[in-house]
Amino acid sequence: QVQLVESGGGLVQAGGSLRLSCAASGGTFSRYAMGWFRQAPGKERVFVSAISKSARTTHAADSVRGRFTISRDNARNTVYLQMNNLKPEDTAVYYCAADEAGLGVRTGVVEYEYWGQGTQVTVSS
Repeated sequence: QVQLVESGGGLVQAGGSLRLSCAASGGTFSRYAMGWFRQAPGKERVFVSAISKSARTTHAADSVRGRFTISRDNARNTVYLQMNNLKPEDTAVYYCAADEAGLGVRTGVVEYEYWGQGTQVTVSS
């Protein structure tokens, strides 16, 4: 069973950048496809971006495509989310998640078995 810990959140002005990290332990990291999701106050948790086990395939939600980039370092057991040109509507708690099936990149919350505790990202206007 893998444990996930996110870091890198914070307060940033609109147009700024942040890099989120998610460190995995307790499992074979390269076996999992990984995803980032976010949840704004009063809203459902939604898909942001995902990356396959080998990092050959990535996918991003329309709302972040061209601004956010997901990557992973299997040697460091870490997945990253580089967020550029941040907007106030990006404000949310960001969660990383592991998909044990590892079948490419998937976008559904229910398809990920393991979750981190989340990191807050706040973008001021």
